[in-house]
Amino acid sequence: MRQRGERTSENGAVTPATHRLPSAGFSITIRVSVRADASAIGRLTTAVGEAGGIVTAVDVVDSDSNNVVVDLTTDTADSSHAEQVVAGLEKLDGVDVRKVSDRTFLLHLGGKIEVAPKVALRNRDELSRAYTPGVARVCLAIAENPDDARRLTIKRNTVAVVTDGSAVLGLGNIGPYAAMPVMEGKAALFKRFGGVDAWPVVLDTQDTEEIISIVRAIAPAYGGINLEDIAAPRCFEIEERLRDLLDIPVFHDDQHGTAICVLAALTNALRVVGKPIDQVRVVISGAGAAGTAIIKLLLHQGVGDVIATDRPGALHRGMTNLSDSWQWLADHTNKNNYSGNLRGALRGADVFIGVSAPNLLTGDDIATMAPNSIVFALANPDPEVDPREAREHAAIVATGRSDQPNQINNVLAFPGVFRGMLDAQAREFTEAMAIAAAQAIADTVGEDKLNPTVIVPSVFDARVAPAVAAAVRAAARGPALDSTPDGSAS
Repeated sequence: MRQRGERTSENGAVTPATHRLPSAGFSITIRVSVRADASAIGRLTTAVGEAGGIVTAVDVVDSDSNNVVVDLTTDTADSSHAEQVVAGLEKLDGVDVRKVSDRTFLLHLGGKIEVAPKVALRNRDELSRAYTPGVARVCLAIAENPDDARRLTIKRNTVAVVTDGSAVLGLGNIGPYAAMPVMEGKAALFKRFGGVDAWPVVLDTQDTEEIISIVRAIAPAYGGINLEDIAAPRCFEIEERLRDLLDIPVFHDDQHGTAICVLAALTNALRVVGKPIDQVRVVISGAGAAGTAIIKLLLHQGVGDVIATDRPGALHRGMTNLSDSWQWLADHTNKNNYSGNLRGALRGADVFIGVSAPNLLTGDDIATMAPNSIVFALANPDPEVDPREAREHAAIVATGRSDQPNQINNVLAFPGVFRGMLDAQAREFTEAMAIAAAQAIADTVGEDKLNPTVIVPSVFDARVAPAVAAAVRAAARGPALDSTPDGSAS
């Protein structure tokens, strides 16, 4: 059923693994035939529950005088757990499991996005204006004034979602083909929440110079570049150099999207517990792309102190052979130059932010933090600490999971950020935009709605993306064009 065992933490300590939680990501539909009697459905749902699954829907699809055929839609924890749930049903007398469908794989059949024309092509007249000969006039106008491409082509509302497949979710370096489902999903989120047309650009190279060259070459078609799932520290150089080379915003979502959402959530969490940001000590697990960006944004906001930890323990002055990004963190954080491990750093800390790996901590570790502590355990799908254990000791707990309170999800940020930058025809992404976006997300909740289980708005809150877009447009100090619901400027 649910897995137990031990894991080795980033500091070499062995900690018990926590139960994985069932989620919609491992949802299955089980078609079963069962003898028709008054207790039939109850026996099925009880068996699923005893196996640790969560029944989310029961649909009767057929019946006769002796049997009823039922579809049980069930959330499980992983593929192995799904098999155990099915095995539990198969053991019941009078039950025949006919088919098991993985709902996540079904959703991905044929991909998740498509291209659709915005103009009708119903007759020769419309074809002559959309394509030859009429299109030549538009081509010549852009040749005379290249900036008109932002007004007269898809560049106005299109973003490239660029990856090399080297750091996909928590899966690691799984390559460009396996990265495609994530990039498709990202493009779908851009459209759904920001009205932005985004397209996956999946590169079969992990060479820094090649990536920079390719993105530079394709940039004319896009109004912005969203770098995604590129491993640190390579991602830092790629972003920095592309920003220098291109006249459109370059935004690494793993860095800046995460940092914006964390700052928004922390702003509200500190409001709830009544602690000013300049008096709190923050411990961060994971000094990669996300952790580094979070730290830089917190430092800009005047955080009292922050300690970055990774596999070697706390980054501190005096360490040798550090990468440039880790050296910067060692030089600009950790006021007291603490040199121990993650657990030691947590003692007395006000805030823990995890952007690293699952099951590094236990509830006992959270108990050593300061009163009214805040825990953001954002590793997905399994957090750094079981949120149920963390809630026994922390005042506020957030994760990256959609099935837990206080989900910190980048979709709160990037659709609105790009919507605002595209509307403003921004040439770059700035720290001022990041702070404005974080404040807009935090303020969307409203002071009267804040409580320990509501520190960020829902990703489906229709107010979020427009508020973020407006804040980014203002920060960009560009033309604040009004947008229609489909994301095109009016």
